[in-house]
Amino acid sequence: MSGVPSPVAHAPATSWRGNVQAESERALPEEVAVALSYDRETFAVMMASPADLQDFAIGFSLSEGIIGKADDITHFEAIVVDEGIECRMTLGPQLRESLQARRRRIAGPVGCGLCGLDSLKEASRPLPTVQATTQISATAIADAFKSMARQQLLNNETRAVHAAAFFAPGKALLVREDIGRHNALDKLIGAAALRGDDAATGVLLLTSRVSLDLIQKAAIFGAGILAAISVPTARAVREAQAAGITLIAVARDDGFEVFTHPARILFPEQKGTVKWLARTLQDIVDET
Repeated sequence: MSGVPSPVAHAPATSWRGNVQAESERALPEEVAVALSYDRETFAVMMASPADLQDFAIGFSLSEGIIGKADDITHFEAIVVDEGIECRMTLGPQLRESLQARRRRIAGPVGCGLCGLDSLKEASRPLPTVQATTQISATAIADAFKSMARQQLLNNETRAVHAAAFFAPGKALLVREDIGRHNALDKLIGAAALRGDDAATGVLLLTSRVSLDLIQKAAIFGAGILAAISVPTARAVREAQAAGITLIAVARDDGFEVFTHPARILFPEQKGTVKWLARTLQDIVDET
């Protein structure tokens, strides 16, 4: 992967702060067109941060259902070309025919999220039901967010990129960053697959809002708990409920909110009882 540009560039600027004009320099996140190709045929082109490209390619392939496990890709190579970077992947023979059939249904290149899907039905494809049974304490999740912030090296320099992380008790926190929130999650999924992580044993952490497509990626990954710092869409909440995912959002220094399947979260005891801070509307309806 020689010649891959740095994910950070520096640009001169004229700043005006506190009514004072001065010459300055700003660290900026780089973005590059990244083509994802299988057997030398391009499947998608994404604008992405030029880092952790193998993780990105594997995670995207898993999220899109092109492969079922990381070693379904028998060869990977990132080639720098004039227009950007091509991530060239070779698939095992058993997957090539199904990918060719899928290519014939693709109307155009994928940009991000759900772009490029050829029907409304495919955008609303049914999700697998997550079977994770692991319970994790609320304080451990809050501590993981703090650790994640310290490990967001690209964002700490530029203040302009998203991150995704995988936290499981007893394992090192895994963090990946990108200008795109979908890309960051794909990179994380790829890195976790290469490390051999079991998604059902931990928590996905996101620095972005949660939309339908991120719930879809989490469900395909098999994560039982997804936590984010921003607000989810209403559709994301409904899909998380249906897929059996515990959706945590609005994570701040003083805590967070749980929108679906709160039983996986162990809250601190207060006055001898467990304080269940978050309950779904269905929980309340069931008790009335």
